Amino acid sequence: MTVPAHDGTPDRALVPTGARARARVVVVRAMNRRGIRLLHVADLVLVYALLLLISAGMGVLRPNFKAFAHFDEYVWKYALVAFISLAVFSIGGLYDRERRVVVRPALPRMVTLVWIASLIVGLISWLMADFLIPRSVLLGYAIIGPIALSATRQISRSLRERIEGPPRVLLVGSAEATALAERHLSEASAVAVAGRVGSVTGLERQVIEYAATDVLLLDGDTLRDLYADSLSRLENDGVEVLQLVRPHDSLLGLRTVGEIGGMPVVSLSAHVLTRSQQRLKRWMDLAVLLITAPITIPLTIMTAILVAVRAGRPLLFIQDRVGRGEASFRMLKFRTMRRDAEVGGVPVQAATDDPRVIKGLGWLRSTRLDELPQLINVLFGQMTIVGPRPERPEEMEEYERLIPGYRRRHQIEPGITGLAQVYGRYHTHPEFKLGHDLQYLANWSPMVDLQIMVRTAWVILTRRL
Repeated sequence: MTVPAHDGTPDRALVPTGARARARVVVVRAMNRRGIRLLHVADLVLVYALLLLISAGMGVLRPNFKAFAHFDEYVWKYALVAFISLAVFSIGGLYDRERRVVVRPALPRMVTLVWIASLIVGLISWLMADFLIPRSVLLGYAIIGPIALSATRQISRSLRERIEGPPRVLLVGSAEATALAERHLSEASAVAVAGRVGSVTGLERQVIEYAATDVLLLDGDTLRDLYADSLSRLENDGVEVLQLVRPHDSLLGLRTVGEIGGMPVVSLSAHVLTRSQQRLKRWMDLAVLLITAPITIPLTIMTAILVAVRAGRPLLFIQDRVGRGEASFRMLKFRTMRRDAEVGGVPVQAATDDPRVIKGLGWLRSTRLDELPQLINVLFGQMTIVGPRPERPEEMEEYERLIPGYRRRHQIEPGITGLAQVYGRYHTHPEFKLGHDLQYLANWSPMVDLQIMVRTAWVILTRRL
């Protein structure tokens, strides 16, 4: 689906022409394909210039001939600090596409990320026994940096507003509800009402007809008809969908309520983890693999020897599972069942005290040690440590037919453990497991992953199935 004017694409009258302008467009598009935005470059230059200005203001760099030698000492160190800051900003989600209608305050997040970058620089300096930059400059950067970076975001929003125009909101609901909402939005000069429709039937087509950039749902029952495919397609096309928060909705404990024209709203998202969160999660996986390697490698070798003695060859049970984006991959496990456990490859659900389990290997299943080879899947990026468990393709087809939105769990790599595994049971209904999985994705944070890992260790020790 493509949206005409005001969908985030500049009007023709505002698109620069000429050879130089076309060259700039080519460069920008090439940068975007590599995940680099002009805001990356602006922040890199800003941080570097800021460090130089703070140094000059504090007398670290003095305007005399001797100062040039002193400057050469810091020129590469300041560049390193700028790149470290940029990496922290990227992982922290500073370059994710910003919503236009409900904008999160920038300064608190800037303070957090700049301080994290400063702590990392301080840690590196301590490990190298040589300060990358003077401590006074680092302190000045931690104070002034968030303010300067917030200013660049404000400039970026102003430029976007000038090029794209104000957000155009399509109101969805009854005549009374849309009329009331339009009166409130008329007071918000930064938002324009694109139109009013009575239902979400054909909403994707209506978004195009009204040239809307955002959608505001005013009735509580409309979301059910959008979930989850239509909502996902709108989001892919850059259209933000908002839901009006009614008084009884407060019972749900909503924490991310925004405001538009004085009305409380929440942003709806079919895609749960941002790109920056996915990158951070991947780096966390690799860190966990590295830290736990002295334990997991010997344990895997000993388990392999036990399986070889008890079960013989093959040691591994290799099975096709559904991964991220519904792509298939080969999941690894230690074999704990007879070779004829599934005749003709027909899926047979495991049962409690399953007679197909080889004698002496049942405890590997109850302690999850049979899943140690899946660390190889994690290393190759096919799985993650914590996430929804992978399903077999045959089972997925059935689940997607019975449970709307089941494919949303494939937005990240499947996990070795997950929220559904630590709070559910082996025979918990797939719809309830899906509820756990989607809650995990919607509320993901590094701390949530850590809590699930600790909880998984407890589940293994107690052998709870």
